[in-house]
Amino acid sequence: MSTMNISLPDSLKSFVDEQVTQRGYGTSSEYLRKLIREDRDRQHLSRLLLAGASSPPAGPADAVYFNALRDRVPGRARA
Repeated sequence: MSTMNISLPDSLKSFVDEQVTQRGYGTSSEYLRKLIREDRDRQHLSRLLLAGASSPPAGPADAVYFNALRDRVPGRARA
């Protein structure tokens, strides 16, 4: 694992320290890693949504479509 040193104003360091204590993180590094992972996940989701929005329509999302999706789930009996 690599190490990164960051500088924070006192007010932000206090905020991070409070979050670590209140939310049960072991260290400030754990808290910051969580925030970075969440930001990475948000960016990934944003890219997926934009790609989907710019793609051509695939067809209607009607009962036939959803029944076909349900049929693809292993071990699921159709009602």
